Amino acid sequence: MAAVIAFEPRRFESAAPYYREGRPAYAPRLIARVSNLLGLNAAQRLLDLGTGPGLLAVAFAPYIADITAIDPEPEMLRLAAQHAGNSGVRLHLLEGSSYTLDESLGAFDLVTIGRAFHWMDRSATLQTLDKIIRPGGALALFSTRHPALPENGWSKEYDALRETHGEPNSHRFIRRSPDWVPHEKILLDSAFPVLERISVIERRSTPLEDFITRGLSLSSSSPGRIGTNAAEFAAELRRVLLKYAVDGVIEEIVESEALLACREPR
Repeated sequence: MAAVIAFEPRRFESAAPYYREGRPAYAPRLIARVSNLLGLNAAQRLLDLGTGPGLLAVAFAPYIADITAIDPEPEMLRLAAQHAGNSGVRLHLLEGSSYTLDESLGAFDLVTIGRAFHWMDRSATLQTLDKIIRPGGALALFSTRHPALPENGWSKEYDALRETHGEPNSHRFIRRSPDWVPHEKILLDSAFPVLERISVIERRSTPLEDFITRGLSLSSSSPGRIGTNAAEFAAELRRVLLKYAVDGVIEEIVESEALLACREPR
């Protein structure tokens, strides 16, 4: 049986103010590629599960007729509403989670999940999604990572500081254990076994201060988790990353990825 990380509805409360600016954005080219592959034509319904500040929900707005965005953290929903308003996008925002999903939401053509699937009871969530994703519809899991390239040489020291200052025994240790079942295996054993991975790799110039914000946006090193150590963590990040910066900017290579899961080949 696949391990399930304990659900904490308010886990991202103190991380919320840092999330949108801190986390690497999903490449617009990836959103366009996924939309084209799935044949989105502004006539479909989308559910963004674990929407956070609405990054995916707003990004898909040009390709979708109706968007419902769900998150358990009220502050995230407030920021999502703000982001949508500034972008001229209309979202149906609901406080909830994968544990509150049911068929009363109606049917959807696409369900997106960004950096959040590991927080869910994945097998149970997929069983529920099978009831609300229309025939021919799809699930898309989004993530970002930093490939092992010279431009990402900062990442080892960055991750080491997260380990030193972050919350001990966090979910990261569960996901690194031999008992953790990868998303792909969970999906292959579900109603959505047809998988396709799409990625876009970009060179980005990121202000050093955004890396500090990124550290505080992570649940295991957010101010609410590490308390008075947050200031020390931020200062140490700034000190270590300074040697990688030129005029206050660090070059990084970001890979934005979408793992598409369907019931049958498209």
